[in-house]
Amino acid sequence: MSTSDTARYVRLRVDVVLEIDGPAELLDAAKARIDGDEFMPEDERVQARTAAAEDSAEALAHLVEPFDLIRDVPGIEMVQASWSTEEIEYDPDALEWDLDEEDGGEEDDDDQP
Repeated sequence: MSTSDTARYVRLRVDVVLEIDGPAELLDAAKARIDGDEFMPEDERVQARTAAAEDSAEALAHLVEPFDLIRDVPGIEMVQASWSTEEIEYDPDALEWDLDEEDGGEEDDDDQP
């Protein structure tokens, strides 16, 4: 694959941390989406409803559609998408959640001339 070919493909990674402050509403929305999926076989529907009821991350997975992120972006076509959800422990003060560091945020004063 040449450089011009590889430049045509871009991987967009997005991490989003969400707080579930309405688990009943989330579950209701997931069940509605599952029940409204006309292409889902009944045995999968039962399994999906059970998984969503037991795990908020599973419920959320039925409501998130990566295509919605890029639907209105001109000049692109989605070739592949995957996503996952998981329950995590979240501490907003932990260094691993410091977004400025990842974005090349503020430099240390020690690095300045």
